[in-house]
Amino acid sequence: MDRKRPEADSKEVTLYGEFSPNNNLKVRCVVNLTEREFIVQRLTSAPARRSKVVLSLRDCVGCRAYQKEDKADPAAYFAAYFYPLKCRRVSSRVSRQRVEQCFRLSALQDPRANLEEAEKWARAVRERSARQQQPGDGVLLSCPCRMLLLVNPQSGKGQALTLYNSQIKPMLNDAGIRHTMLPTEHQNHAREFVKGADLSQWDALVIMSGDGLLYEVINGLLERSDWEEAIRTPLGILPGGSGNALAASIHHYSGASPVFGEDLLVSCGFLLCRAAVFPMDLVSVHLSSGQRLFSFLSLAWGFVADVDVESEKYRHFGSARFTVGTLVRLASLRIYRGRLAYLPAGSSTVLHRGAPLPVQSCPSRNSNNSVTLRRTEGGPPDSLLPPLDQPLPDDWVAVREQDFVLMLAMHQSHLAEDLLAAPDASLSDGVIHLFYVTAGISRAALLRLFRAMEKGTHLAAPCQHLVHAKVRALRLEPLSPKGVITVDGEVVEYGPLQAEAHRGLARMISG
Repeated sequence: MDRKRPEADSKEVTLYGEFSPNNNLKVRCVVNLTEREFIVQRLTSAPARRSKVVLSLRDCVGCRAYQKEDKADPAAYFAAYFYPLKCRRVSSRVSRQRVEQCFRLSALQDPRANLEEAEKWARAVRERSARQQQPGDGVLLSCPCRMLLLVNPQSGKGQALTLYNSQIKPMLNDAGIRHTMLPTEHQNHAREFVKGADLSQWDALVIMSGDGLLYEVINGLLERSDWEEAIRTPLGILPGGSGNALAASIHHYSGASPVFGEDLLVSCGFLLCRAAVFPMDLVSVHLSSGQRLFSFLSLAWGFVADVDVESEKYRHFGSARFTVGTLVRLASLRIYRGRLAYLPAGSSTVLHRGAPLPVQSCPSRNSNNSVTLRRTEGGPPDSLLPPLDQPLPDDWVAVREQDFVLMLAMHQSHLAEDLLAAPDASLSDGVIHLFYVTAGISRAALLRLFRAMEKGTHLAAPCQHLVHAKVRALRLEPLSPKGVITVDGEVVEYGPLQAEAHRGLARMISG
């Protein structure tokens, strides 16, 4: 039976009990549950520090009570699941690792009474764990929540389904999250699906893939007639591809030390189970053909875009494809002619007035040259950016026509798992981090720049060819006849374009 009892270190104990661990019924343990910690003390003659386990409720993803199918056993059980940060045995790297604490309750002869006691403990653990969440400007998903997982079986090394079954499915079950897994079957499958799906069936859409699948989902949501409501559907990201830039960014925002591979997957899975939802910026990209796309990650021209596209042939290397692609492209460095302009983040220019307007809305100019907006039905939010064929306002900064090695616009912190491109970026600040590198940089200096980016120290490194600016909008006019432009790693129409940030337009499960 549990009872209130003060602990020796004077911390308030809200529940106290003596139980046997499920895996060793010959041992007795004292279990103390405070507002912040789950404390297990084995009743043994060994020193306390050797027999005591203290787990933070911030690391708890779930707790459940149950009885075994054996009707002759009146005992009940409760199991709590934690993912604390721990050092790996073979390295000093800290990562989240699963810890299960399961106890047998058999003090009473009545099976129902034992189950009620176990359920009281499980409920108390869940409630106190939820109170340890500090979502700040975010909100917590309702519990129990329903998630749809869109999994790309072909992403990365083709192991997404295996990782789902071995890592994510058990974690979601621990957290009591009901979910449906849908493997994508072809390119744009996810985009087509979310355009016509009844989104009320789920509390969140979760993507397990590289960044390309989320790009499909976001643009599919914004192509719906009910886009304003659809784009507020909480989204989640689980790294299953080779780039995994947004997943690395989400992990970075949680304040944890860098991790890679399956450790990054577990970290993002843990944040998914904690289910705190925050606003996320999107950037709309206007192409010269009139097409409009929405980006959550990056816009690239030149070196970065070339590496992204050309490294596809090395996909079987996983995240190492980008390292190989970088070395190959460095051996034959390309130069691109172009013009660039941007609206600084500190500008007082108002890009948006009132409610967002649909993409079909067209700005027209009346006799006094002011802008009038025509509203039509459906489509994503519009803006007051001038058309590509019209001059820019005076408060824009124009970069003179010159030769570039690359232009990169980042909306999140990471360009890849191991590339911290914009160290002070955040999920929703309305800022685009614009980088460009001008011609004249040596191959060795460019390589040093990307090596420094692995730790996010490239902005402090002395490099006269690198320029960084925080902007709200930009315009790019490539003048070289051939080249590659990518949006979130996807190749788009080559030619003039402009982009602008929409602060907090989407919702993302983050930490």
